[in-house]
Parts: sequence; structure tokens; C-alpha cells
Amino acid sequence: SRRTALAEIYDPATGGWSLTGAMLLARSNHEATLLASGQVLVSGGGGDGPSTEMSAELYDPASGTWRFTGAMASGHDAHTATVLTSGKVLVAGGKSSNGVAAVAELYDPASGTWSRTGSLLAPRSEHTATRLPSGQVLIVGGTASGGPGDTAEVYEPLP
Repeated sequence: SRRTALAEIYDPATGGWSLTGAMLLARSNHEATLLASGQVLVSGGGGDGPSTEMSAELYDPASGTWRFTGAMASGHDAHTATVLTSGKVLVAGGKSSNGVAAVAELYDPASGTWSRTGSLLAPRSEHTATRLPSGQVLIVGGTASGGPGDTAEVYEPLP
């Protein structure tokens, strides 16, 4: 898919779109996640070269500007990013430079840093991730190394 750095804001009152500040890097297949602070975390995606992006950016809606935040330990493309009840963000799976990945990481908005967490049981990309009322994250389907992923698994955050 085509990489772009353009960013737009949707106004539900008018149903219209308007340009805002551009991301610092052009990306495709990245994830955008609304944080409790109102900022938006953009993680991974296809970057400015053949490799998968390890970088992450924060968008400040008050100023319409972007800034880099801590880099992930691994590149993620076509992954999921789910806000946990703790406020941390779980980034799971996706494609990496080595193929479909099982790697999972946590972003801590308070410190702007990433840390590894338990890997997925099955490598997958283009899957779904849904935070359940229990705080667990249900990860379903997607594409696995050998074809369609027809499994589901549950991530259990640490207390």
C-alpha cells in the first residue's frame, strides 16, 4: 500500500474532514490509538524503506503537531494496538522484516517507553484485537505464516 505522512481530522458535527499537521514519517499499515490523555499514538507500519517501522509518534490535537516517542524493540506492520485498562498499549503481531511475527510489546504513555511482553502463541498479521470487560485482550484470526489464521488467543495483562 502507498505510504503517506498526511493526517486529517474528522468533525462529526459537520461530517467534514480537514488537514492537520503531517506525521514525521510516511507510513502504511500502521495503527493509530487514542490515549487517555487525548493524544494519538501511531505505531509501526511500512516505513520509508523496505523495512518495517520500529518508530512511533504522538499527535497532540491541541497543537496539531507530531513528535517521536520511544521506538519499539521490533518493527510491526499490519499489527494491532489495544489500550489496556492500565492505560498502557499492547502492540501485537504483524509483519516484520522476517515475515509474520508473534512479538508483542507494551507502550507506557507515562514514560514514553516500550517493553516486551509475552509473545503471541501463533504468529499473525491483519488480525483483530478486542479488549474484553475483564481487561483481557481477545486476538482473533488474521494471516499466519502458512495462510489464513483460524485460531484465537487471549492476552492476560499483568496486574
